Amino acid sequence: MSALKQAATDFLAHRRIAVAGVSRDPRGTANAICRSLRHAGYEVFAVNPNADEIEGERCYRSLAAIPGGVEGVVVVTHPSAAAGVVRECAALGIARVWLHHGPGPTSASPEAIAECERAGIALIEGGCPLMFLEHADLGHRCMRWFFGVTGKLPDGGRYHTGAQESAGV
Repeated sequence: MSALKQAATDFLAHRRIAVAGVSRDPRGTANAICRSLRHAGYEVFAVNPNADEIEGERCYRSLAAIPGGVEGVVVVTHPSAAAGVVRECAALGIARVWLHHGPGPTSASPEAIAECERAGIALIEGGCPLMFLEHADLGHRCMRWFFGVTGKLPDGGRYHTGAQESAGV
């Protein structure tokens, strides 16, 4: 199993997931991720510092506002905001972060990646969790295949786990 597939499997094994970067525009990528994860049976928490409700669902202004916390965070923000989200993850003890990167812009920034490494947070830099759902839609299955054959999946190069980092691997 590739490093990315294993990382995605590990990330998606956790059922309480926040999605940072949801938008009031229902066409937003983060919104689509929220809907798809909910449909797949995950307990999903939308995060936007400027909204209390999006698409009829409760939205949280911060990760700290989510009752009971979460086990992982998908970051679908502008790269300039990603490091702040990661710092909040570190402060709350959230051990898993996925910095989204689809065919468009990425959420990854060197600062966000460095924050994950400093905090020992398991990081997936790139790709989309929807490509790895058990019943992924055709579009995401095609993206996974296409990015795989073109070498655009982050297969191991930018996948980190806190355990690997602390062990010096």
